[in-house]
Amino acid sequence: MKTIIFILMLFGGIFLGKSQQLVYKPINPAFGGDTFNYQWLLSSANAQNQFDQKNDFASLLNDVNSLDSFSQSLNRQVLSELSRKLFQDQFGEGSLQPGNYLFGSMYLQVTSTAQGLLINILDTSTGEQSEIIIPK
Repeated sequence: MKTIIFILMLFGGIFLGKSQQLVYKPINPAFGGDTFNYQWLLSSANAQNQFDQKNDFASLLNDVNSLDSFSQSLNRQVLSELSRKLFQDQFGEGSLQPGNYLFGSMYLQVTSTAQGLLINILDTSTGEQSEIIIPK
């Protein structure tokens, strides 16, 4: 009889065990969490950040000088004028003269083909090449 009572008490204790309700509480203050967690989250994010914008911006400014900037600007203007002239000659009035052009480190070879105007562009400083076909 004692054994039966012991077994009933054991099973009864299991079924009558205490429980509590699980409640979700966010940590991030942006999602309703405690505002005192803001500094900890920010310092944790900054510690994991691999990018340093201050040094990158300063190095960009230090790498460019006035003479290089001027020569790059002049080179862009000459190439822009050449491309405008090529398009105007191809699509507007006037005749395009095939030939070879050298502007700084850019070598352009303009030839007329059956498909249209073929422009080969070679950057002599890097060896990069581009080919543009302007259809007739």
